[in-house]
Amino acid sequence: MQNRIDKIIDVLDKHKAENIEAFDLRDKNYFVDYAIIASSLGARHTSALLDHLKNELKPAEKFNAVDESSDWIVVDLGDILIHIMTPEYRVKYDMESFLTSLSDGKEGMPL
Repeated sequence: MQNRIDKIIDVLDKHKAENIEAFDLRDKNYFVDYAIIASSLGARHTSALLDHLKNELKPAEKFNAVDESSDWIVVDLGDILIHIMTPEYRVKYDMESFLTSLSDGKEGMPL
């Protein structure tokens, strides 16, 4: 599993994603084992990062679903979720607070 996480982070980092964070959610009552969040440099870069992930992770990884907009892309690999967000969306939706709280064993959104 760690090799898969490292490969995803490597692809994102190599293609200029910023502030990449991985959250270990195993045994945390969440529907995936890991979540990865990365910031893009803007809308076109968000889409480009998805293309790089597809090109460099397939066929080893199965892309179950991809929810795509120009500001936020979510890739579902089954046991790993990858969030690629523009900096504005990353601040607006603050997934880190939720995932940090969850990985620390606290459920629900912090107030």
